[in-house]
Amino acid sequence: MRVKSVPDVKFCLMFRCESLSVPVMRRVLGDTLRGLGVDHESVYDILLAATEACTNVLIHGGRHVRGYAVITSLGAVGCQVEVADDGDGVAPHGAAAEPDADPQQLPVPELPESGRGLAVMRACVDNVTLDSRPGHGTVVTMRKHIRWSTDAPLRQFRAAS
Repeated sequence: MRVKSVPDVKFCLMFRCESLSVPVMRRVLGDTLRGLGVDHESVYDILLAATEACTNVLIHGGRHVRGYAVITSLGAVGCQVEVADDGDGVAPHGAAAEPDADPQQLPVPELPESGRGLAVMRACVDNVTLDSRPGHGTVVTMRKHIRWSTDAPLRQFRAAS
């Protein structure tokens, strides 16, 4: 059986930029992933990384951030979580801050870090990228290979090991 290139499940959570949004995101995302049959260790790692990304929106998003989205795609062997805000965005380190410049997708290790949030994300998931530019907001994309519980409703889509 061939593994589909599109996700089996995709959902989006929208939040206002307020501190209560982070625990609500954790509860809804965690319950949804567990309900679909993602194993507890994978869910724990995904939630920790997503919490860091959402917290970074609240801390670093800028005064113009009205809200943010958590878009989750779940496939046979992997989960992708994107945290996207509508804030000011940032110029890549060493680049000119031009609002009409092409978007830059940078691996997180090349970015200056002020805290440990990005390091925590990298420790929890397999891949983290950050796409940000002035005037267009920021998207943090996290990808993780996942395992399924034995009674997972989506287990039938699991790729052969």
